[in-house]
Amino acid sequence: MRLLLVRHGQTVANLDYLLDTAFPGTDLTELGERQAALLPQTLADEDIAAVYASPLTRTRRTAAPLAAARGLDVLVRDGLREVFAGDLEMLPGGSEEGQRYLRTVVAWMNGDTGLRMPGGDTGDEVLARYDAVIAEAAAGGAGTVAMVSHGAVIRLWTACRAANVDVPFATTHGLDNTGVVVLEGSPADGWKALTWAGAMVEAVGPGTEGGPTGRPLDETSP
Repeated sequence: MRLLLVRHGQTVANLDYLLDTAFPGTDLTELGERQAALLPQTLADEDIAAVYASPLTRTRRTAAPLAAARGLDVLVRDGLREVFAGDLEMLPGGSEEGQRYLRTVVAWMNGDTGLRMPGGDTGDEVLARYDAVIAEAAAGGAGTVAMVSHGAVIRLWTACRAANVDVPFATTHGLDNTGVVVLEGSPADGWKALTWAGAMVEAVGPGTEGGPTGRPLDETSP
């Protein structure tokens, strides 16, 4: 299966670098709406057979133009939601407390998946729910699937499941709004990342220090 993991369009919380992870979440900005409207063109060469999204407003609205262009329904799945910030919800990502969110996600990438986000999930729980949606899509037999999701959870899942993406890569390469990570593989055989934000994974040079949501460590929002 070819798997397209798409980050949602820009939101108000992105502008303020807030940890906005709870349902229903902030809506798209005008720029975010334009980004969503361009997705069908951006992915025009992909033979997409199914479009999934998390239940948050920003992902469903980002997925809608793509699904409409392909004559598909948006399949909303809770398992694609962002890493829940729990007690840290709506704190500035660059604040001292907000940095706990980033450190926890990076710890999960490094294998400490039993660690619990303050007031939230463990890494094992986050990965299991994401895996379940991808397994559902693979069982459906679609050749190419687009999943509109969130910055931190896309980078976490890719770092943990793609054989050719290590932790330094995932934490230092950004994923802008409506950026896409393209992977191929299956739940049984594993995954390989082909492109990251439009660049071949093998060809992407050293990144800059950053948090798992695509922002520098002192200015992060999911």
